[in-house]
Amino acid sequence: MSKLGNLGARLHRGEISYDFIGKRKIWYGVSILITITAIVGLVVRGLNMGIDFQGGAVFTTPTKMSASVAQAEEFAHEASGHEAVVQKLGNGSLRIQIAGIDTGKADEIKEALAKDLKLDPERLAADLVGPSWGEQIANKAWEGLAIFMVLVVIYLAIAFEWRMAVAALVALIHDITITVGVYALVGFEVTPGTVIGLLTILGYSLYDTVVVFDSLKEQTKDITKQTRFTYSDIANQSINGTLVRSINTTVVALLPVAGLLFIGGGFLGAGTLNDISLSLFVGLAAGAYSSIFIATPLVADLKEREPAMKALRKRVLAKRAQAAAGENSGEPGTTGDTYEAAPAVVGPRDQPVARNRGRGRPSGKRR
Repeated sequence: MSKLGNLGARLHRGEISYDFIGKRKIWYGVSILITITAIVGLVVRGLNMGIDFQGGAVFTTPTKMSASVAQAEEFAHEASGHEAVVQKLGNGSLRIQIAGIDTGKADEIKEALAKDLKLDPERLAADLVGPSWGEQIANKAWEGLAIFMVLVVIYLAIAFEWRMAVAALVALIHDITITVGVYALVGFEVTPGTVIGLLTILGYSLYDTVVVFDSLKEQTKDITKQTRFTYSDIANQSINGTLVRSINTTVVALLPVAGLLFIGGGFLGAGTLNDISLSLFVGLAAGAYSSIFIATPLVADLKEREPAMKALRKRVLAKRAQAAAGENSGEPGTTGDTYEAAPAVVGPRDQPVARNRGRGRPSGKRR
């Protein structure tokens, strides 16, 4: 840990750095490849929308059922003609969820299901969700996401500038696409909990991005008044200065989410935790990646297109070329940074007094 802290301090002071901006084409390529994979998974497999979005029925059995989850799935499929999602709850009861059915046939399905499970139909609890309600929930989710995006763009454009707002928006779309694509590939159910988790990780992704943007804004206030660094150079310094902080916060946030996903949802069988934990886990990782490898390099690309930044780059590169030529020729005073030579000594200079002169004499004067 001490080595990691020392590394973070050296990155923050600029003693060492990694060229994130210079290798931005690699990061863009990796992101495009991952995004295409997510889109293909979404098109081919589609999303497994939960009952809250499609409408349907949820049947809950009494405790200590003898039927297994596989048997309950088979019984539900025979009774409804639709695929069912069955979960075994902590008290031993079964939660049988059948999406996309006509709620008018719920009583008929309930009777057949109770007969197969050898239950009194009155003991089989049923909750119905109409298709209009599911459509309303889906529309509200999309509206919330759109409003979130608009507010983010407006805030970043006011607090920073429009280029940073555009870069942050691209990073957010990148994170959403990857998270949704992973849901399509693994087949996890999309529920309102998924939407909550998605909005949560978007806010977390923005947190990392804004930290880097704030550092970049502070360091580029008077950038055109110097000839040492280009905008990309300072952007790279900003990423390196906040890199260890971003990694630490991401790892700390991922640990409890990983516990929910892999231990709670995997080993303990609490399937309802998967709805929110997968979106949090994938989104946190994608958000940390996009804030470092997508948002800031994209801002640098956009800023470098400005005439003032182009002129600054020409001056910086010309100065570096002059410094390199001076080093090759061995001429002094052309090391790349301007400095003032030490002033020459003018007039008489006091000579150092011998240490043993006047020793033993009160006045130290010659007699």
